Amino acid sequence: MLKKLPNDYYKPDEDTFFIADYIQNETGRSALDVGTGSGFLASVLSGKFEFVVCTDVSIAALKKAHESVSNCICCNSADAINYDFDLAVCNLPYLPSDGIDDAAVDGLEEGLGVPTEIIKSAGRTVRKGGKFIFLTSSLANHEELIRRTESLGFSSRIVAKKKLFFEELLLVESLKL
Repeated sequence: MLKKLPNDYYKPDEDTFFIADYIQNETGRSALDVGTGSGFLASVLSGKFEFVVCTDVSIAALKKAHESVSNCICCNSADAINYDFDLAVCNLPYLPSDGIDDAAVDGLEEGLGVPTEIIKSAGRTVRKGGKFIFLTSSLANHEELIRRTESLGFSSRIVAKKKLFFEELLLVESLKL
């Protein structure tokens, strides 16, 4: 699905800080940061979890993330992972788009195409009773994204919202049933 690999990494912005504020009190044994970008969220998790893994398709992103997290894996979503985590997090590429010009934000039709594939991949790595926390937008078809997440064996709810001038960021917490 990804047409080109990014030459750089996604630098933390309002959406990343919004997720970071929410996950800073999460604790457990193991956590996964899917599509880590700069590694900022993985770094937040590494202070609260014994074992933290981050993934990204960008080598530049993983080099940056490796400055603060040891377990960095180059792969699409969580496709190369065979482990059950207590928590998975992802700042999804959630914006509706006709194609993928920017892998960090372009989510394809209705903001569902890429996020759905990421949730399928990452969702299988969350242990029963574990959580998957992800970010989406009011610009995306977030209701359908939540329905798709629930069809994968999760109970989901919007746990936080942040109004920006052109959209509302929505933080979704999904519990693996």
